[in-house]
Amino acid sequence: MDLATLKKLKPSAFGQAADGYRATSAMAGAAKDEIDNVIAAGMNKALKGKALDAALGELKKLSADFHYTQTECGLVSAALNGFAYDMDAAQKTLLAALDDAEGQKFTVNADGSVTYPQGQPANGVELPPKGGTVSGTIDPTAQAVGRQAARFDPNPHHGEALAIADRVAAALKAATEADDKWASKIRALKADDDLTVSNEDWADVKSDMDGVSKAAEHYLDSIKHPPENGGPEANAQWWKELTPEQRADYLALHPKAVGEMNGVPADVRDEANRIVLDETHGQYQVELDAIPAEPTNKYTYIASGGFASRVYTDEWMAWNEKYGDRKAGLEKVLSGVNAIQDRFDRTGEKGLPEAYLLGFDPKGEGDGRVILANGNPDTADHTAVYVPGTGTDISGTGGGIDRSEAMWRESQHLAPGQSVSSIYWFDYDAPDTIPQAMGGGRAEHAGPRLEDFLLGTETAQGGPNASHTTVIGHSYGSTVIGETAKHHHIPADDIIALGSPGMQVEHAKDLGIGADHVWAEGADGSVDDAVVRHGGRLVGLGDWWANPTDEDFGANVMQNDTGSFLSGHSSYWDYDGGQASTSLQNQADVIAGRYGDVKLE
Repeated sequence: MDLATLKKLKPSAFGQAADGYRATSAMAGAAKDEIDNVIAAGMNKALKGKALDAALGELKKLSADFHYTQTECGLVSAALNGFAYDMDAAQKTLLAALDDAEGQKFTVNADGSVTYPQGQPANGVELPPKGGTVSGTIDPTAQAVGRQAARFDPNPHHGEALAIADRVAAALKAATEADDKWASKIRALKADDDLTVSNEDWADVKSDMDGVSKAAEHYLDSIKHPPENGGPEANAQWWKELTPEQRADYLALHPKAVGEMNGVPADVRDEANRIVLDETHGQYQVELDAIPAEPTNKYTYIASGGFASRVYTDEWMAWNEKYGDRKAGLEKVLSGVNAIQDRFDRTGEKGLPEAYLLGFDPKGEGDGRVILANGNPDTADHTAVYVPGTGTDISGTGGGIDRSEAMWRESQHLAPGQSVSSIYWFDYDAPDTIPQAMGGGRAEHAGPRLEDFLLGTETAQGGPNASHTTVIGHSYGSTVIGETAKHHHIPADDIIALGSPGMQVEHAKDLGIGADHVWAEGADGSVDDAVVRHGGRLVGLGDWWANPTDEDFGANVMQNDTGSFLSGHSSYWDYDGGQASTSLQNQADVIAGRYGDVKLE
C-alpha cells in the first residue's frame, strides 16, 4: 500500500458495499422465512399426497439456498466492515501525520519520507542548520537510533520530521497488513458455481466464519462486548443498544454466542442457532461420509471346547477401534439434527406453528443440548417449558419434540384467540442410567441454567406478567425443577411433576409458587412408573413422605389413564384413537390456565 493510494482511499465505499450485502442477507432471510413459514406451512396445512411431498422437497432446497445466501452475505458484510474499519484507522493516522507536516511547512514525499527546511541560526554569526530528508521506520531499534541522531542535530526540525515520517510508515504498514489480511479472507467468501448447497458448502461456512472472525478482531473490539457472565436483563440491554449493523455483524461472526444468550429475542436466537445447526450438519455429515464402510465380514467362527463359537474378525475389530465410537457419536448428533430439521419442515402441518431453535450444542457434556419452541415464546399468552429426564440425549430429540408438540396442540385448542408456546428444554447433563439418577447432583448443577432460561424468557416477553408460564418436569426433570426452586427460583405460575422420583423438597409450598399451583401425575397401575416414583424415596430424591403424588406433599394430584401394566412411565402424552388421554388433557388444562377443568384424583 503506497501513500497516494491510502490517501485517496474511501473506506466509506466499502462500508456502503457492506450495507448492500447486509441488505441482500436480510432479503434472503426473509425469503427463507416466507418459504418455510408461509408457503410450505400453508401447503402442509391444506394439501397432502405425493405431489405435496415433491413440492415440499423442492421448496426445502430453495429454502436451503436462501439460508446459505443469507449466512454467506452476512459474512461478506462483516468482512467488508472489518476491512473498512482497519483501513479507516490507517488512513486517519496518515492524514493526521500529513496535517502536522503541512502545519510545520514540511514536505511529505511520495515514498513517505519527510523533507524539512533549514533551522534558525543560534546567533547572527553562525550559518543556519541545514535542512534534510528523513525516512520513517516501524522498527523500535531503528527508531531509537534515529531519535538519537536527531538530538545531535542543531536543527530542531530534524526530530519533528522524523516523528512524522515514523507515523507515515506506521500508517502504510497497517494499511498494507490490512489489505493482505483481508484480501484472502474476502476472496475465500466465494460459493461453488452451482445451485446445490452441499454439506461441504456448510462445512466451509464454519471455516469462513473462523477466518473472518479472527481477521475482524479489531473491528469487533470497537463494538460493545456482551456482558461477561451476563444475566438475561444485561444481555437484553446489550443487544438493544447495538446498531442494526453491529447486530448483524456480531450475529454473523458469533452465532453460537448469540444463540446462547438468555434475554435476547427468540427470533434472533433462532436465526443464530439455525446457522450453527446447518454448520454442524455439514461438518458432521462430511466427516461421517469419510469414514470407511464397516467390514462386511464382521464375524468368524473358532473351535472352542469342541464347539464353534462366533467371534469378531480381526479386520472388524481394527475398524471398530479406529472408527466405531466416532461413527456412533456422529450418527447420534445427526439424528438430533435431522429431528430438528424435520420439525422445521412440518410447520403448518395440522396447524403446527413456526418453530424457534433457542439453543443448540452438538457436544454439551457429551449428550448435546437442544432447546426448541413451538410458537414464539416472546409473544405467547401461555408458555409451557418441558424438562425431560433420565436417558435424554441429543439422539432422542425427536421424542422430546413430539411431547412438547402434544402439549402445544391440546393447550392451544383450549385457548382460542390466545397464543401458546411449548418449549422442549434439554439444556443440562441428564443422567444416562438409573444408577446415575440416584442422587440430586446433576439436578442441582442444572438449576442455575433452568432459572436463567426462565428468567430470559420472562425478560424477552416483557416481564413476569406478560405470559402465564407452566414448567413441566418428567421423571428426573421434576427433580431438576425441585432443585432449582430449592436453591434458586422458578419464575413460573404453575409446576407439573410427571412420574417424579422426588423433587428434593418436603412440601409443594416449598417450590415457591404456592401449593395450589403445584400439580402432579403418577401412573400407579404401571410397574416402571411405580419403580421410578417409589424408588426415588430409597435413594434420597424424596423422603418417604415427600413424593409429589403423596397426599402429604400438598400438590394437586391429577388423574392418569395412560400406559400399561408394564409400561406407563413414558406414556403421559398418549393419544387413543386421536383422543388425548386424561393425563395429557390435564396438562393442557393447567397450561391454558383452565384450572377448573382439571380432573383430580
